[in-house]
Amino acid sequence: MDVSNPALAINCPTCGLLTARFGLYCHNCGYAIWPSSRFASAAFQAWRDADAARRDCRRFDLEPPHGPEDQGEVVDFEQKAHELGIHMPPPSSYPIIICLGLFFMALAAVPFGTPARIVLAILGLAVFLFGVIGWVVVEDTRHFPGFEAASQGAHTEAMAAAPGAAQPTETRVEEVN
Repeated sequence: MDVSNPALAINCPTCGLLTARFGLYCHNCGYAIWPSSRFASAAFQAWRDADAARRDCRRFDLEPPHGPEDQGEVVDFEQKAHELGIHMPPPSSYPIIICLGLFFMALAAVPFGTPARIVLAILGLAVFLFGVIGWVVVEDTRHFPGFEAASQGAHTEAMAAAPGAAQPTETRVEEVN
């Protein structure tokens, strides 16, 4: 057994694809790499004990684990989406409420007695509308409160900056006696 080879993965002699060096079988084709699990474990322990840097390796790894210093840059996906102009909606529980309303309306289609079907349909419609209004109106204005005011302000600033543009006129209403 060559303990100086640092590789944890080898090419399978049968299929040629990369597989764990100390695994009993090739994960791709099932070829027996070692005669038994005991041999594979003993070889792995000898390989791991030969170098202190290999202490965190496991028998079925294809490459040594990376430490926290080797993991590279952490990406903030919300910030990246914002930079790219992708709107990421905030988490909401209203879609579940909408589904509950649809469920009650679907139950109204089951052949129960007429009063029960009417009650289920009305209840389902009320829950469905509550969910849609809550999701579209309430939650949207809560998460984006200044959107309309900001767009109005930008429009006013653009109008003031444009020379010769039509300016809003003031209208006065006077009371006549």
